[in-house]
Amino acid sequence: MPVTDLPWIISVDDHVVEPPTVWTDRLPERLRGRGPRVVQDTCETHGNQYTKGKGGKLVDWWVYEDLLRPIPQVMACAGFPPEALTLEPIRFDEIRPGCFEAKARLADMDLNRTERSLCFPTFPRFAGQTFLDAKDKDLALRCVQAYDDWMVDEWCGDASGRLIPLCLVPLWDANLAADEVRRNAARGVHAVAFTELPANLGLPSLHDRDRFWDPFLRACDETGTTICMHIGSGSVMPRTSADAPAGVTTALTSLNAYMAMADWLLSGTLARFPDLKIAFSESQVGWMPFLLDRLDRVFTQSKAWSELDPALDELPSSYVPGRVYGCFFDDIVGIEARHRIGIGQLVFETDYPHQDTTWPHTPALVAELATMVPPDELERLVRTNAIEMLSL
Repeated sequence: MPVTDLPWIISVDDHVVEPPTVWTDRLPERLRGRGPRVVQDTCETHGNQYTKGKGGKLVDWWVYEDLLRPIPQVMACAGFPPEALTLEPIRFDEIRPGCFEAKARLADMDLNRTERSLCFPTFPRFAGQTFLDAKDKDLALRCVQAYDDWMVDEWCGDASGRLIPLCLVPLWDANLAADEVRRNAARGVHAVAFTELPANLGLPSLHDRDRFWDPFLRACDETGTTICMHIGSGSVMPRTSADAPAGVTTALTSLNAYMAMADWLLSGTLARFPDLKIAFSESQVGWMPFLLDRLDRVFTQSKAWSELDPALDELPSSYVPGRVYGCFFDDIVGIEARHRIGIGQLVFETDYPHQDTTWPHTPALVAELATMVPPDELERLVRTNAIEMLSL
């Protein structure tokens, strides 16, 4: 099938490298010197560690409280050949403008036949952990709100709906998080970034008996806001051993989504909030059929003694249709098992501009999918499911 006959895609997992002025333009003037800002200085690299001001390459540094963080090239490497990828820091003038400029991003989307795109943050980290870790929580709350204002008004503002807003919440306070969800929903936002494994961040889990997260969950449930959880948003990545190379961790990233889905489906959360939708971003999906079968067996065989929440009164897999989404880009195993998961629960992504991105060759990948699935299913996988997931 000619590429021009294939559907344009909707990507539910891309990334934006925030331009240097996000917070300096939006925080009150008295706070701008304390909020996130960019300075140029030299950098020495020691493995995965960076030292500022000791000589070496001139790079752009994000500065916030005690945090000094450069931008690793692999986080903004669209356009670099695979053999040139590195963890070395990079400057804004060295990366593709589509990483941080909305108009340039739309042009790059055109090259890739990407109709619409949902973007996770970079400096705040995938769920806003940077602000969770901050000492001054009043300033951190203002930083979250400033990011969301920039996301809605500037990044997505003039994109004619092609850039889909994904907002943050203050993770440390579920009531404030609920307020931010409602504030953003009132201006048309239907997606929020959240952590895949809250307990890894020192926060209550979904199993918390005091229902810490209920205000946030209720706000998402009532406003039709989909909770999007990116791999790594729990800040702890799976490792087999302390001396395993980075490639081992990269190969195992889906394990975090695996564990998170077990929490969501066995905690009774989806039973208590019947309209809530969740998405596991960059998770791939080939692991889902086994886990769903296993969770159902735990429910039927072990419910009497396994201390499951009493709200869970149906098979865990019964909460998946229309509510639980897995995001993929090149998971052929998952595509082959799509009907075991639910054809309506799989959504597509390009991961621009990260090291796993399929940009600008995504049309070739979609053409490969077209040889594996019928046209109506292809349309669902690369477009329609995302429209339903995000209430577009």
